[in-house]
Amino acid sequence: MNHLFSLIGNTPLVDLSTLQENSKIKLYGKLEGQNPGGSVKDRAAFSMVQGMLSRGELGPGKRIVEATSGNTGIAIAMIAASLHIPVTLIMPENSTEERVKTMRAYGAEVLLTPADRTIEYSRELAQEMEDSGEYVQLNQFSNDDNWKAHYRTTGPEIWRDTDGQITHFVSSMGTTGTITGTGRYLHEQSPAVQIVGVQPTDGSSIPGIRRWSPEFVPAIYDDSQVDRKIDVSETEAVEMSARLARECGVFAGTSSGGATAAALRLAGELEEGLIVCIICDRGDRYLSTL
Repeated sequence: MNHLFSLIGNTPLVDLSTLQENSKIKLYGKLEGQNPGGSVKDRAAFSMVQGMLSRGELGPGKRIVEATSGNTGIAIAMIAASLHIPVTLIMPENSTEERVKTMRAYGAEVLLTPADRTIEYSRELAQEMEDSGEYVQLNQFSNDDNWKAHYRTTGPEIWRDTDGQITHFVSSMGTTGTITGTGRYLHEQSPAVQIVGVQPTDGSSIPGIRRWSPEFVPAIYDDSQVDRKIDVSETEAVEMSARLARECGVFAGTSSGGATAAALRLAGELEEGLIVCIICDRGDRYLSTL
């Protein structure tokens, strides 16, 4: 019988090539919604919690506090519940109802901050609470165990499952752990692999994709691992999410739609290639926004 944590990772690739017409291009989505907590963030959350436990940074009487836009919080809540660690999660009040309820179902305390102050204020509040001495942050934005999870697992899985034939990797950029860790691994296997980050256009609000102000750029982000960035609009991300469900049977969130939209734009520029994009979660936690 498998322990819950053994089910994290080794997610499948699904062929999305029918979304475009060039027979010399293969497009695959990595279905991170198959993780037990329903998203790619299970990998980083497990790595960060395990790292802090092994270093003795998360001892008796300490409570985790973390700012999150959704998926990381759900993953932390799931892992903390399994390990019987108390957790407080802080997120903007415009987060979807499904995400808030899911965190609370795992037993987490959820604090909602003003939407107009964005996740950046949630991060500031988490820091203030840690400074009080009663809480410990995992701090996904500066914790190297975040990107290392993807260096150890996501990158090797993609390289293995494409038989080393991948030419382009596309990932939405939020905390940037996925693109930094996966990009580093794939570049080490072949410098020719292009790592493509996805950001929102100015004025677009896409859950899970961020364009950070300079003072809030995640400390774990390594720009040398990203060969190119593609901007996608909120409309593009939403419409592509719908296409994934209706044309491919893949029900995913808008950040996955954004990554797929960028991958298709990239495919339109190429004569041939093998593109992998991250389908970072399941669509059921966005139903109230449809």
